[in-house]
Amino acid sequence: MIYLASDHAAFKLKESIKEFLKESKIEFEDIGPNEFDKEDDYPDFIIPCAEKVAQNQENKGIIMGGSGQGEAIAANKVKGIRAAVYYGGSEDIITLSKTHNNANILSLGARFLSAEDAKKAVKLWLDAEFSNEERHLRRICKIRDYEN
Repeated sequence: MIYLASDHAAFKLKESIKEFLKESKIEFEDIGPNEFDKEDDYPDFIIPCAEKVAQNQENKGIIMGGSGQGEAIAANKVKGIRAAVYYGGSEDIITLSKTHNNANILSLGARFLSAEDAKKAVKLWLDAEFSNEERHLRRICKIRDYEN
């Protein structure tokens, strides 16, 4: 399952990503917001989204905000979450977040990405798989051990 959440700055982008996922026949759940509210606070949507992702290692999340930074910070407070930020630049960072770090949440910066670039990033990220290389697995285990 893919869980989505955003703040007001990325509400329009979230709606675009929802359409992309529907067209791609990818199952998702929108955690919110359900309507544009310029006064909303991203932790109110991002943390519940991250909690849903953390419930099952097969779950993934796509979160969005103006920069994606605060959203990733909030998500990474949830045990078991490895959120990576993308707001443009080399697309290699998208793939590496999954192949090396097994990121389970992608955080997008809506003020820095077009809807088309964001959709491309989502596709790259969803298509990438964790390498399971010993060195990467060892590092993720160290993070998991620290969380416990």
